[in-house]
Amino acid sequence: MARDYYGTLGVSKDASDQEIKRAYRKLARELHPDVNPSEDAQQKFGEVTTAYEVLSDPQKRKVVDLGGDPMDGGAGAGGARGGGDPFGGFGGLGDIMDAFFGAAAGGGRGRGPRSRVQPGSDALIRLRLTLEECATGIDKEIAVDTAVLCDECRGAGMGENGSVATCDTCGGQGEVQSVQRSFLGQVVTARPCPACQGLGETITDPCRKCSGDGRVRARRNVTAKIPAGVGDGMRIRLSGQGEVGPGGGPAGDLYVEVDEEPNEVFERQGNELHCRLRIPVTSAALGASVPLETLIDGEVDVEIEPGTQPETELVLTGKGMPRLRSSGRVDGRGDLHVHVDVVVPSKVDEEQADLLRQLAKLRGEEAPELAGSSAHRGGLFSKLRAKK
Repeated sequence: MARDYYGTLGVSKDASDQEIKRAYRKLARELHPDVNPSEDAQQKFGEVTTAYEVLSDPQKRKVVDLGGDPMDGGAGAGGARGGGDPFGGFGGLGDIMDAFFGAAAGGGRGRGPRSRVQPGSDALIRLRLTLEECATGIDKEIAVDTAVLCDECRGAGMGENGSVATCDTCGGQGEVQSVQRSFLGQVVTARPCPACQGLGETITDPCRKCSGDGRVRARRNVTAKIPAGVGDGMRIRLSGQGEVGPGGGPAGDLYVEVDEEPNEVFERQGNELHCRLRIPVTSAALGASVPLETLIDGEVDVEIEPGTQPETELVLTGKGMPRLRSSGRVDGRGDLHVHVDVVVPSKVDEEQADLLRQLAKLRGEEAPELAGSSAHRGGLFSKLRAKK
């Protein structure tokens, strides 16, 4: 069934070219994704753009007035163009002929002009964040350079007196054909029209600001909502914030890739955090409660048990990084691993030295001994003596 292109633009069948252009501009301003981001508006914007593409082309409009649909790939459209694909009902054999011998070899039907309105591409930007920002999440304003909708023509690509005309080079087909002789006979190949770049139409008075492209490059500020728990190399997707497409087409997405800065105190391993805590010998021997400034929870007390040895690892449960799921939801937190460094004084005064000597005497530690030598007499040293 042929689509009602006149009804889509809200004009009558005897509407002039200027009336059709005015109707399209009005609807484009209301429905463009940059103005109305709803999915329903985006769908209607595509329908309006297609209707304008059809009705602004005299040949396509003639097909519509005859009851056909020039955008339909079926028999109705092919018949209106005066040829059709004789293999159309046999599982696309005409497309196979097109692939080997060019568009016209499959029965005279070319690929047809492409739409001037195309979806935009995605964009990528790297964002450097501190470990604290990755841990807590942040709303970050970033400057991006992308193609944006031309504010002068609103994507239409034409000036006030501009209009769309059929390309004289390709006759509105969007492609030109060439004939070559081969052992198979004459082979017809098709390529995009160099005059209209495959659009099948030209603009008589292009917009001076965008030169008919419907978009311009500009710098703008975008707020990226960074969730808690992101890590180095992760990407946050901002829908519809990428490059605006040719002809004012829907914008692609903007991906923000996280570049995490190293932290001087904490080392991150996935959702786990690691840090080193330096304590004096006395605190290690007697025990102590040592304050520690964490990344997220502020200051907490770390309990040092009496007799704590160097390289002891203390685990503070749930004090690490947030666990970020692929859905963007935070599900708990990792742990904070505190590695204890026992600091031995390098210099002591005479009074401190006397106290240490008294402690050594009380503990029977006047002379050092090898670990395990008293418990394993006749072990390592007896074996060494036996070899002599």
